[in-house]
Amino acid sequence: MSTTTTTTSAAPRASLLLLAYLAFVSLGLPDGLIGVGWPSIRADLGVPTEAVGVVLTAGTVGYLTSSVLAGFTLARLGVGWLLAGSTLLASLALTGYALTPTLALMAGCALVLGLGSGAIDSGLNAYAAGAFGPRHMNWMHAFFGLGVAIGPLIMTGALSAGLAWRWGYGTVATAQLLLAAAFALTVRAWRERTPGAADALVPPDPVAPAMVPGPDAVAGAGPVEARPVRVVETLRLPAVWLGGAAFAVYVALEVATGLWAFLLLTEGRGLAAAVAGLCVSGYWGSLFVGRVVQGVVAERLGSARVLRGSLLGLAAGAALIALPAPAWVAVAGLLVVGFAAAPVFPLLTLSTAERVGGAHADRAIGLQIGAAGLGAALVPAAIGVLLGRTSVQALGPALLVLAVALIALHAAASRRG
Repeated sequence: MSTTTTTTSAAPRASLLLLAYLAFVSLGLPDGLIGVGWPSIRADLGVPTEAVGVVLTAGTVGYLTSSVLAGFTLARLGVGWLLAGSTLLASLALTGYALTPTLALMAGCALVLGLGSGAIDSGLNAYAAGAFGPRHMNWMHAFFGLGVAIGPLIMTGALSAGLAWRWGYGTVATAQLLLAAAFALTVRAWRERTPGAADALVPPDPVAPAMVPGPDAVAGAGPVEARPVRVVETLRLPAVWLGGAAFAVYVALEVATGLWAFLLLTEGRGLAAAVAGLCVSGYWGSLFVGRVVQGVVAERLGSARVLRGSLLGLAAGAALIALPAPAWVAVAGLLVVGFAAAPVFPLLTLSTAERVGGAHADRAIGLQIGAAGLGAALVPAAIGVLLGRTSVQALGPALLVLAVALIALHAAASRRG
């Protein structure tokens, strides 16, 4: 009897782990599509290069909204139905992309896609926190990078076959629909998770203050009365704002590189569209490999050392992209940027308490995530305006400025911390 029970419970766990990996792959696919597809999309819809900012902003608004509300939705629906419904929503949004005749409708679909993606991301993280453990949490995020790497291949394959860009989105929409069906069929299995996993997703009560030792506390004197930390005290810390700015700049650099690299390689460096699409896929693939490899390296060398090396690597890769050199130099720069960028986001998050103190860490992380979303939407769009008004060759110098700014912000935040 005990052997049967163990086997029965282990099988769904393995299947759910596979579904979780596939879900994170699917989360990354749309991000990889738009970079390669945008030159064709803008020509088809008759919009300027910088109009991609409208789509990115709409998607970010939806993502941030659903991420905040997912904790309450999860408690009502359960993780299985939340994942099934959110994946179906994402599939419908991507179908809208494939059929849209106007930019306005595409922006509306981007908002819906953001709502679905944010809920999937939050729901899976909540489940994994109680059921899979930290190792699989890291691997799930690595599979997001794999999804973003596959996205350019799908779009490049469609365009190379003489099909419209809409086929790329239609293909991913079909994959999302199949995944939604898989989630719906495994709703009962998703309920069998470690108790309390969903609670980790529920946002902390904004009224409940953080606690720090009172002014009369003496080290080693036993229990002391704690006093609440007001929100204004957290907001007064320069390290909080410097850390938020660092997150915004990092995510902006990562997204802008993937978004505009195809345009640079084709219009600026003369590569064929198929080759350029493979190179952009290689950029996202290096991000995936970097997350797997440098996660292990950070455990051995220390997070601080790996983070400093990664920040310098970002600057070196951006410098290669900025050089007026043959196309292969820019491609090498893309691979360096992708590999160096891989551990930056998780390591910056892990070191938040060191910069701002444990009592302020939760609030600071929330601010950092919000700043990252804004940076992902606003800065790549601003770079699109720059490229439209100057030249695609301006991408490299823009990325180098962001990399140097990130180094300066991290150093300033660490010193103030």
